[in-house]
Amino acid sequence: MKKDTHPKYDLKTKATCACGSVFEVGSTMPEIKMEICSECHPFYTGNEKIMDTAGRVDRFKKRAAASLKAKK
Repeated sequence: MKKDTHPKYDLKTKATCACGSVFEVGSTMPEIKMEICSECHPFYTGNEKIMDTAGRVDRFKKRAAASLKAKK
């Protein structure tokens, strides 16, 4: 095998989220900056954030309700 073909793997890489959370993870990168993590993601926190543009969410909910009513 050739020497020095693999990058250096560091077990204490600092991963910083936009919400301010800091984690230590293993990575080949020296530092990781992310926009969303398990501390602020709606799936893990239970808070639902909906960005409604031009009423798309309302129209979707109406169609979903109408399809459920049609199935019954």
